[in-house]
Amino acid sequence: MTTSQRFLVRAAARDNAEWCAAMCRAHGIDGEFGEEAWAAAARTPLLYPDAVTLAPGADRDALLARIDTASPGASVKDSFADLDLTEAGFRVLFEAQWIHRPPGPPAVPPDLTWDVAGDPETLRAWALAWDDGAGHADLFRTGLLTDPDVLMLTGRSADGRVVAGAVARRGDHVVGVSNVFGRDGGPDAAWPLVLHALDRLCPALPVVGYEQGDDLAAALRHGFEAVGPLRVWLHDPSA
Repeated sequence: MTTSQRFLVRAAARDNAEWCAAMCRAHGIDGEFGEEAWAAAARTPLLYPDAVTLAPGADRDALLARIDTASPGASVKDSFADLDLTEAGFRVLFEAQWIHRPPGPPAVPPDLTWDVAGDPETLRAWALAWDDGAGHADLFRTGLLTDPDVLMLTGRSADGRVVAGAVARRGDHVVGVSNVFGRDGGPDAAWPLVLHALDRLCPALPVVGYEQGDDLAAALRHGFEAVGPLRVWLHDPSA
């Protein structure tokens, strides 16, 4: 990994931890940043980790002491893929790659109109489109609308339906993107809209995030590069 890639991974991990912290605040859960990791002592919302490492070589025991491993479902985002939590009763839930794209417009202009969700009704429409019937739309609560750095990017078809979008979290050095979705065409339909919106909203900031599998392949097609691995660990003593 080059010096530039190490910087980008650290920046992406920090921005992702800030997004996890914002999601937790919207659910009334407090987290705390330390030098090596962000962590929440209470169980975080579904699909969100209890801890995110911010630097390589994090102290495993100190990290696990900051989260609740007594109740089911604890998880850790190992941002540098350098922890071994097996002996502590964790298993690898998935592996992914941090991604980076320099600032700039998409290669292909979007064919959708866009805005940023700014009221509960629009946020709900965004969440329902993202969820696509899975039953998790309530994850995205109205408290997110009060965070000036969280941008719920919303793409609409000609008939006004929300059909694509993403969460963007604006930091000092990067803008982090997650939850990219396209109802018709998947991420390949969403990325031109997302990149176009970010080029208007924060044109000087590189774009970072993480993806895996087909979603990673789609991001690479839209100008991203993979800059480093990460793992998510799930506490599962029975494994």
